[in-house]
Order: sequence, then structure tokens, then C-alpha cells
Amino acid sequence: MSATTSKKITIDPITRLEGHGKIVVFLKDSGDVDHAYLQIPEYRGFEKFAEGRPAEDLPQITERICGVCPTAHHMASSKCLDDLYRVEPPPAGRKIRELVYNAFVLEDHALHFVYLGGPDFVVGPKAPKAERNVLGVIGKLGIEAGKKVINARKAVRGTMTKITGKAIHPAFGLPGGISKAIDRETRDQAVEAANLGLDLAKTLLSVFESVVLKNKEYVDLVLSDGYTHKTYYMGMVDKDNKVNFYDGDLRVVAPDGKEFRKFKPAEYLKHVCEHVEPWSYIKFPYLKDIGWKGFVDGPESGVYCVAPLARLNAADGMATPLAQAEYEKYFKTLGGKPVHYTLANHWARLIELLYAAERMIELANDPEILDGRVRVIPTATPKEGIGAVEAPRGTLLHHYETDEKGLIRKANLIVATGNNAARIAMSVDKAAKACIKGGKVDDGIMNMIEMSFRAYDPCFGCATHCLPGTAPMVIELRDLRGGLLRTLSR
Repeated sequence: MSATTSKKITIDPITRLEGHGKIVVFLKDSGDVDHAYLQIPEYRGFEKFAEGRPAEDLPQITERICGVCPTAHHMASSKCLDDLYRVEPPPAGRKIRELVYNAFVLEDHALHFVYLGGPDFVVGPKAPKAERNVLGVIGKLGIEAGKKVINARKAVRGTMTKITGKAIHPAFGLPGGISKAIDRETRDQAVEAANLGLDLAKTLLSVFESVVLKNKEYVDLVLSDGYTHKTYYMGMVDKDNKVNFYDGDLRVVAPDGKEFRKFKPAEYLKHVCEHVEPWSYIKFPYLKDIGWKGFVDGPESGVYCVAPLARLNAADGMATPLAQAEYEKYFKTLGGKPVHYTLANHWARLIELLYAAERMIELANDPEILDGRVRVIPTATPKEGIGAVEAPRGTLLHHYETDEKGLIRKANLIVATGNNAARIAMSVDKAAKACIKGGKVDDGIMNMIEMSFRAYDPCFGCATHCLPGTAPMVIELRDLRGGLLRTLSR
């Protein structure tokens, strides 16, 4: 739904994302855009909910933040408990965790391309609203491609359920490992699911090639200034600086692509701070080594980006062969590293989908994964722990402090969409300024503004929280014609 005046355009609610939000565009007298704000009105208080709870309950509590990305919170929380209790999972436990995590990334990336972001390209950015959805995508791709999507996601989620108890809200991560080992039948099921995922990844990359890369209008849109920001980029890498979703160091590269910082997740407070604005519940992390300079890009700004685009920029390559070949093609096609085009996230996401399937196959075929020893019982007195993974939407950090009994005194979550918040806000503003000229607005133009945030696959349900204190609230009372009668605020 949208409302338009001579001075303001409101897109409320914004669509095809996780969570809630609205865009408010303020116009100049000329009808061009003065400024556009992405406002996140929802509030989640999970950090406060956690206080007083046993730390080992948090993998089950924090995953309730979101029904789309619960596995990311479950895994980051489980890794945080490992650090809290100073215990390292045995190899089988670690590899089963990573297997499940790559299964999750695979199906989540497929969901975004087919259901959320893909319609903007497969169906068209200015196609009728009723067609810009999963049914429109399947209509364009054909029934057989639709079946591949359904069958692969069904198989992958079935494997996740078999190992973790539930695909939506896993119940297997524990300090020091996982709750149970897997048998050969489960391993074989994982291999079968991964192969279906691999076939799906190849299909979707082929679709992207034919629908987007061979369409000059779409390529020009991807490369356009309205969807470009030259920021810093952060992502998790392994010992060879290759992309890894489950474990590794956090690497930050500058707008010119050169390494700026590389640090352990446990050192994040040395490098990341959070800025607060009064018009949104979301916080805006920035690089502490540079400082907050506002919503601007460039090497002098502390704004950074996470998610698929950032992970590929921050890494030196992919750790599996097919994904590495696509990685090389990606940068060659888009002019070399780093890629600053926000809409290129969609291509990067499909390359990661391919990597996740390949990595699942590697892990499932590792003989060590069938070892029955999947947990080390912790004995240390807990005090403080930090855990991190790469959520589909970017770097996710969990940080807990407890008393000697393991009860949470303080919890802090910096989620992927939070890390991206400043750049997303900048993207919405820049896209609005590029798309709206002379006050001319229609549904297609408003959708192209929404495309600027949709490329990040944001999860605002995960990302919204505020500083301690009362949550601000504004209630507007209006008559039947929409006229403002009274405003109540706290």
C-alpha cells in the first residue's frame, strides 16, 4: 500500500522481505527526491529476554527471533556456548554442525532467489505487481524448474530435520558439540539432498545467465550508479582466505579491495561500534578504526557491508571447484574486484548456493562424520563467550556474559542485517533519487526502490533492538478520511 502527497511518498509496508518496515520519501518542490528513509518500526527484545536464563537455553531461545533464519542463531549461539565453557567439539560434532549449516544456507539462498529477490529479474522490475512473486517465477521458468526448487528444498529440510529434530527451530546444538551422532542412512540422505541442491544451483545459475546477464537492460540496471556504493566489506574466511560460513576469521577489505583488517570474532569489540538514529529501532554498526562519519561511502567512511556480495569481495576465492569457477567468472564479468554493485548480491548468492551444495557433499562423504563421539562435556566455570557464523544475510555475532552458575547477565547480538543497516539505508536513499524525477511515481518505480533493500535479503525481525530504557512509541488517531486527530507519544 502506498500514500502520496505533494511532498511525501510512503511505501508501507515494504514487501518480499523478512520482518517489517516502511520507506518514506521526501520530495523537493521540483518533485525530485530530497531524502528517502528506510524506517524499521518493529522491536525485538531478545537480549533482554535472555537475562537470567541458563546459557544453555539460548540456542533454543534466540532461534525464535526469526522463522526464516533460526539455524543461523542456533549455530552462532551454540558456538558462543563452546567459547563460554572453553570446550572444543570433537571433529565429528563440528563437521555435522557444518553439514547442517551448509544445508541451511543452501535452502535459504534458494528461497530468496525464487520467492523474494528473483521475481524482480525473472518476471521483471516493472512487471504487474500480481506477477512479481514465486508463481510468476515458476511461470517463467517452467514447471520442471519449479519441481527442482520444491524437491531440493524438501530434501534438504528433510535432512536437517533428521539430524537436528526440527528444520525450523533446531534442537541439537550443545556446549561442546551436538546432541546425537548420525548413522549411514542419515549420511546417505544428506548426500542425496546435497546432489539435488547441486543440480538446483546449476539450474538457477543458468537462469541468471540467460535472463539477467544476456539482457542488456538488466545488466545496465545492475551496473547503474543508483545501485552502487563503494564501502568496506566484511566476511568470514578460512585459513586460505576462502569463503566459509561456519568458522574462521573475519576479514575486512577496503573500497579498493585491499585487506584492511583481519581478526578473530572474539575481538569484534575492538573493530565494530554501533550508532543509533532516532527514526529507527535498528542500530547502525560501523568500523571503529575509522569512526562514524554518517551515511556516506568511500574510504574515509566507517560504513561496511556484509552478505554474499561482501563475502566474495572479502575472500580470495571459494573453497570448492565449481563455485570457484563461478567466482572467477563473476569478477571477470563485473570488472574485477571488488564489485560495488548492490544488485550483484543476487549473482553472488547463487554462487554461494553452489558452494554450499559442494561443501555438503564433501562433509557428508568424510568418513569421520560417522564417528559416534560428537560432544565433549564442559567442565569449566562460564564467564564470557563469543560465537560467530556467516548467516545467509552476512556476519552474525552472539556475545554472552554469565555468572558462575551460567545464568546470563548480559547478551549482545549483532546480526547480519544490523551490520548492513547503514549501507541499506544509503541504498534506499540513492535508489529513490535515481528513480524518482519530477515527482513521477508509479508502482514499477516504487518496486525499483524496494529492490535496493531486497538485494541484501534483509531480516529486520532479527536486526531490530534498541538501547536499554523505554521503547519510544507514537500512536496516531485518524478519522475515516485519514485526517490526523491526535498524536500520543512516549
